[in-house]
Amino acid sequence: MIARQGLPFIVVGLAVTAILVAASLRWDSWWLFSAGALLALLTLFTIFFFRDPPRRVIAEPNVLLAPADGKIVSIDTLENHPYVGGRAVKISIFMSILNTHINRIPTSGTIDYVQYNPGKFFAAFKDKASHLNEQTEIGIISQAGYKIVVKQIAGLIARRIVCKLSEGESVSVGNRFGMICFGSRADLLVPADSDLQVHMGDHVKGGLTVIGHLPSRRPHTAPAEAAKGENAEL
Repeated sequence: MIARQGLPFIVVGLAVTAILVAASLRWDSWWLFSAGALLALLTLFTIFFFRDPPRRVIAEPNVLLAPADGKIVSIDTLENHPYVGGRAVKISIFMSILNTHINRIPTSGTIDYVQYNPGKFFAAFKDKASHLNEQTEIGIISQAGYKIVVKQIAGLIARRIVCKLSEGESVSVGNRFGMICFGSRADLLVPADSDLQVHMGDHVKGGLTVIGHLPSRRPHTAPAEAAKGENAEL
C-alpha cells in the first residue's frame, strides 16, 4: 500500500523515466538511457519511502502506542506542562529516510486542538529541533480524560508536514492521521506517572510498539483554559 501523498511523485517519475528510455532507444543515446535508469532508481526509492504497510493495532484501555516508526533519541521529564497537567514525560522518535513516515494516533480520544508552528529546519535528531523546528502540535484528550500531546516535527530535509486532523474529531488508537516527508521527528508528551515500557535507543513502529499505559488514577481537573502550544513545554 502506498500513501496517496506520494502518488504525484511516483506518477511523474514513472512517466519521465518511460520518456527517457524511449528516447534513448529512438536515438541510441547512452546518456539518455543512463538518465532514465537513474530516475528509475529514484522512483523506486520514492515508492519505498511512501510505503504504508497495514498494522494490527493493540486497542487496550489507556494504551500508548508509538505515533511513528523510528528510534527513540530522548526521554525527558518536564517539571510543569500546563496542558498535560503538571509533570510530563516527552518521548522523542527520530525517523530516518528509511523508516515508514506514516503517523498514527497514540491513544483513543478526542482532538482538543491542532496548531501549526512555523520554525527552522535543524536536523531532526537534535534536541533543539523539538522547540525550534517547523511543527504541527496536536492535543488529545484520552477516553479516560488524560491530556497528551503529539508533535509532527520537520527536519533538515523534510519540508512538508501532512496532518488530516481537526478540532473536536474522535480518533481511535493506531489510526493514520498524517505523515512527514523525508526524515523527521515525532514527540509524544504524556503524564509523568504513565507506565512507560520503552528506553533510549529503542526502535519502535507506529501503531504497533507499546510505549506504555496512561496512569490508572483519574486525572485531576485542569483549568478550563490550559496553556496550549510550544510555550507550554518551556
